[in-house]
Amino acid sequence: MAPNSIHWFRKGLRLHDNPALQEAVQGAGTVRCVYFLDPWFAGSSNVGVNRWRFLLQCLEDLDASLRKLNSRLFVIRGQPANVFPRLFKEWKISRLTFEYDSEPFGKERDAAIKKLAMEAGVEVIVKISHTLYNLDKIIELNGGQPPLTYKRFQTLISRLDPPEMPVETLSDTLMGRCVTPISEDHGDKYGVPSLEELDYLHFSCVSLPLSLSSQAWVANFERPRMNANSLLASPTGLSPYLRFGCLSCRLFYFKLTDLYRKVKKNSSPPLSLYGQLLWREFFYTAATNNPRFDKMEGNPICVRIPWDKNPEALAKWAEAKTGFPWIDAIMTQLRQEGWIHHLARHAVACFLTRGDLWISWEEGMKVFEELLLDADWSVNAGSWMWLSCSSFFQQFFHCYCPVGFGRRTDPNGDFIRRYLPVLRGFPAKFIYDPWNAPESVQAAAKCIIGVHYPKPMVHHAEASRLNIERMKQIYQQLSRYRGLGLLASVPSTNGNGNGGMMAYSPGDQQAGTTTNSHCESIHKYTCEDASEELL
Repeated sequence: MAPNSIHWFRKGLRLHDNPALQEAVQGAGTVRCVYFLDPWFAGSSNVGVNRWRFLLQCLEDLDASLRKLNSRLFVIRGQPANVFPRLFKEWKISRLTFEYDSEPFGKERDAAIKKLAMEAGVEVIVKISHTLYNLDKIIELNGGQPPLTYKRFQTLISRLDPPEMPVETLSDTLMGRCVTPISEDHGDKYGVPSLEELDYLHFSCVSLPLSLSSQAWVANFERPRMNANSLLASPTGLSPYLRFGCLSCRLFYFKLTDLYRKVKKNSSPPLSLYGQLLWREFFYTAATNNPRFDKMEGNPICVRIPWDKNPEALAKWAEAKTGFPWIDAIMTQLRQEGWIHHLARHAVACFLTRGDLWISWEEGMKVFEELLLDADWSVNAGSWMWLSCSSFFQQFFHCYCPVGFGRRTDPNGDFIRRYLPVLRGFPAKFIYDPWNAPESVQAAAKCIIGVHYPKPMVHHAEASRLNIERMKQIYQQLSRYRGLGLLASVPSTNGNGNGGMMAYSPGDQQAGTTTNSHCESIHKYTCEDASEELL
């Protein structure tokens, strides 16, 4: 007798390159594709309205794609562990398929569902397709531990076989005789809900992604460079689609490879073309066996830093009221649109943590989790640990300047004028530091600093010097008492005030020194400090 299947969508919200979905329909009599809207999760998770709307649009698109195959998406309200036993009986299910979830809470949830399925006599099939590689194999190659430097990660994946080719898109041919039983009241019982049902208001959503057929972009792509135009749209526009699995990372990988070789006459693509995908894999690998990955306490790879607790300062940062136009414009864009450029993320993360406010990366991570469309548990936590020098990256003596960084990126200040219209009347000379503008200039701009726009909440030069010294002492103590070779050695000063700075990770970086003035070491921004680019 042909089996009755359920395919359980979580991430991987697509019909293309979905091997678990193919397993569901293979030789099956019936298939039902389900997605759970867990009321407990919806009420307790830190997910903002922009991401909820994006998710619902993804579900609507998925349902529309299934309709073309005479199928439908079953959106079910309830917790999977409570609902699945009933569905197994009611629908006479004998096969359950889903995409592998590498994150700790996902693995725990899936283990419980597997147990319920086994008790109900239901076969469970799990396939890897949200990542390019099998993360367990990477960890096995590294002696049972996840690699904690990106270069080590690159070395390990170079020893693996290339990513598997994408499987073909689900079609009528693949469906065969498999059908989806659909009742007349399907929309009422299992339809995609509206935002109103989730008690949210309507907000604007992201634009559609750029086409992969943009040959000029692919041909010239090296590292995404930050400029006034790139601040307004993602270099690829695809990060939310990868996060929810609407776009297969494997399909993206091979499409890029094929297109680049056509344009560049069969030459090999630069690593930077894949860099954004590989950083995603790196953080997934680091997080997969670490349920405390998003916490400082109890997290074996995170440096314990005595961050300040300052709710008022945190609120000013999150609400774009720091008095630094560059920082406030970025945070305004984040709240309005659910996306900011990767280097803009670096700037506001550094400002909140080790640069200016000395507030825990966990607090910034929570704000990003709420506001970013592409917020991803592993990547979000890993990025914040990295940018706060709590793990992965220890060059704490490099600091983003909240004035100079933006000015070099967008000298005319168009980005600030777009998101902070109150400052629109300031000339380019003063738009990044309007508090330095003469009273006559402020009056002409119809914006008096301290009245219409806040004064800077900190003195950046003083705060960053203090925080670099704090970090220096923390890392010196760690090196002294733990002997941690992965920690960066700190800047040392000689008699004339110039210092040599060294960073060393065994097998990862070579020791090197640079001379600079202390002020320059604090305020200089270099692309190298940004390391590889994140999504």
